[in-house]
Amino acid sequence: MAFRAPPGPAIAPVGFPGPQAARAGAAGVEEEEDEEEPGEVHLCVVWSSGYLGIAYYDTSDSTVHFMPDAPDHDSLKLLQRVLDEVNPQCVVTSAKQDETMTRFLGKLASQDHREPTRPEIVLLPSVDFGPEISKQRLLSGNYSFIPESMTATEKILFLSSIIPFDCVLTVRALGGLLKFLSRRRVGVELEDYTVSVPILGFKKFVLTHLVSVDQDTYSVLQIFKSESHPSVYKVASGLKEGLSLFGILNRCRCRWGQKLLRLWFTRPTRELKELNSRLDVIQFFLMPQNLDMAQVLHRLLSHIKNVPLILKRMKLSYTKVSDWQVLYKTVYSALGLRDACRSLPQSIQLFQDIAQEFSDDLHHIASLIGKVVNFEESLAENRFTVLPNIDPEIDEKKRRLMGLPSFLTEVAQKELENLDSRIPSCSVIYIPLIGFLLSIPRLPFMVEASDFEIEGLDFMFLSEDKLHYRSTRTKELDALLGDLHCEIRDQETLLMHQLQCQVLARAAVLTQVLDLASRLDVLLALAGAARDYGYSRPHYSPRMHGVRIKNGRHPLMELCARTFVPNSTDCGGDQGRVRVITGPNSSGKSIYLKQVGLITFMALVGSFVPAEEAEIGVIDAIFTRIHSCESISLGLSTFMIDLNQQVAKAVNNATEQSLVLIDEFGKGTNTVDGLALLAAVLRHWLALGPGCPHIFVATNFLSLVQLQLLPQSPLVQYLTMETCEDGNDLVFFYQLCQGVASASYASHTAAQAGLPDQLIARGKEVSDLVRRGKPIKPVHELLRRNQMENCQALVDKFLKLDLEDPAVDLAAFMSQQVLPAAPTIL
Repeated sequence: MAFRAPPGPAIAPVGFPGPQAARAGAAGVEEEEDEEEPGEVHLCVVWSSGYLGIAYYDTSDSTVHFMPDAPDHDSLKLLQRVLDEVNPQCVVTSAKQDETMTRFLGKLASQDHREPTRPEIVLLPSVDFGPEISKQRLLSGNYSFIPESMTATEKILFLSSIIPFDCVLTVRALGGLLKFLSRRRVGVELEDYTVSVPILGFKKFVLTHLVSVDQDTYSVLQIFKSESHPSVYKVASGLKEGLSLFGILNRCRCRWGQKLLRLWFTRPTRELKELNSRLDVIQFFLMPQNLDMAQVLHRLLSHIKNVPLILKRMKLSYTKVSDWQVLYKTVYSALGLRDACRSLPQSIQLFQDIAQEFSDDLHHIASLIGKVVNFEESLAENRFTVLPNIDPEIDEKKRRLMGLPSFLTEVAQKELENLDSRIPSCSVIYIPLIGFLLSIPRLPFMVEASDFEIEGLDFMFLSEDKLHYRSTRTKELDALLGDLHCEIRDQETLLMHQLQCQVLARAAVLTQVLDLASRLDVLLALAGAARDYGYSRPHYSPRMHGVRIKNGRHPLMELCARTFVPNSTDCGGDQGRVRVITGPNSSGKSIYLKQVGLITFMALVGSFVPAEEAEIGVIDAIFTRIHSCESISLGLSTFMIDLNQQVAKAVNNATEQSLVLIDEFGKGTNTVDGLALLAAVLRHWLALGPGCPHIFVATNFLSLVQLQLLPQSPLVQYLTMETCEDGNDLVFFYQLCQGVASASYASHTAAQAGLPDQLIARGKEVSDLVRRGKPIKPVHELLRRNQMENCQALVDKFLKLDLEDPAVDLAAFMSQQVLPAAPTIL
């Protein structure tokens, strides 16, 4: 009988996919490498004798951040500031607290439901925050970034160079945080208890030089603006960034650059050294001769991926095939960044840091991965495989495994000679963990289970019309070759673990790569925006309070308007600290206020600004009252929201170094009351003299000036938006000038909105009567017309009555019909 080999490979379970499958696997890498697990922040705080110790753990990069002991007021403003910026999922503290912290935590737990997330309050026994036990907990921790070769003494010295053990409250906060992470098992909830929470590093953060900007200011200035994704297929992915300052400046190529840019936006600073170092890099890349270098760096930065996530997976032994490829690209791109920065001026600190901090450990990591990992085969098999000549034992087993198809074909041919002549073909296959089996097609006469019995063979199972048996020869193959596939996997997994240990031992340099590369990415993005939009470099004056701006522009409005008229600002001295801006509606008052706030904010982030020149003095906070968001769920009116959330913050917290922007405050209540309260707020600040904040007030309350509700003082300056009447039309020049508007020109705005001419004319008449103090009389023509309509309606009803119908009571009808009173017509 002629032997007919079965179609396809004899050992399909261990066959490799073709090149298309490999390419498909490579394409899937891009999707996997961009995955970002939702990050959580767990914060621990210790408060004692007027000082704070704060530490928090960020699951997105598996890093512990701590703030050295810092003094705080009894109102715990510093702690609230940290909570606003970090936005933790839970706040951990000692169950033994004084009244100040207890009151603060109670308020935090019961904050109104407008907050996006309400943190969970976790109270641990006070013994968990003891100084000594916290110190021991820190020193005995299992940290992947510390080489295993270090002795106990070397480990203590290493940690002492990172953690300030002389800051007792910080050490207690770190100890309590580690206890909480261990108890809750954050990120390793489903793992064995021998697996500890991964900690890839400790980082210090400080808030001493930060400028205070509250959430209302971020909203009204459109620094951030989230909107629903327009694609119906991406609704589940959440919100995307809309037209906002962050949206137009965010040109980062890597995700961690975007994250750092958002962090800079949430932490504007007044540390001049840091701001100027950022501006130096932006100015360097704005030079025409450096444009090509910027593009090269952009391409390299696009390969910097989520290294902390990969290191976390290595720590937990969850490393994917794609992780090795992504890490390999990241490390080689980092080496490219290092070589490029070595050719750039070392006088710029960032270039010097990249050239020095990107050490040879990167080359060692890249060399190890490149020499060990077989990327093509790993993607094809979707598991970690090593290149040839790494382990002779693995190579030998692979040679034996790869030679099996032809050998098994010979074995199958000999088996077929001993089988029933009705069996047309057979094959010998290998299945991991089961071994070698003889596979025979199911024939028509094989109906019942008893029909599967073949003399000399042990029936195993039926699969896809194939009968599988053990024979004497397959048992010999099991004994001779063993479970080669599993043995190879085990040995390659061991090599992968050794490679992971080598990488984790050098995790510090990878963290440094991410920090410096994301910083370079942000500054390249800001340089690109400055080039495209025509921004200029701001200058900082530590001896001046306020700002001076020459021909400033609104960074968002100039992109939306066909033409934009720039305006200057000068509030850099003690003169004119309160600027009262009047003018018609739609003349540009609100845009001007936002423009001043945005230019100041951009300068405090370290960005170039939309102005010909800008000089920024010492600014410690930006407060705004520009628009309100009414909400029935809050149970507050427009006016109450203005008072509670915006003006009250400014009155209670603004200093002589603060910038306050107020637009149309007082319009949500009675005109007289609103005007009086606006005047009272401004007089309160004017009474402070040189301690008065820099205030810009846009208002339509012309009586504020006409009734002289503000004192005559050099601190007050009156400005208006220039306009010109052309017949019945009002022409806006959108130019700020000295003076006070003569009228609000509400009728012109009403005409533009499409109100009927007769209503506009009547409105002018009533306004003129009120201004002259004369009584307002109703319009007789309208009154007579209304009465005639009512009489006609009554006559029509009467004519419809059937007087011959006995059921109709004419007397009752006449008693029920009363002419409605004519409405009062102004």
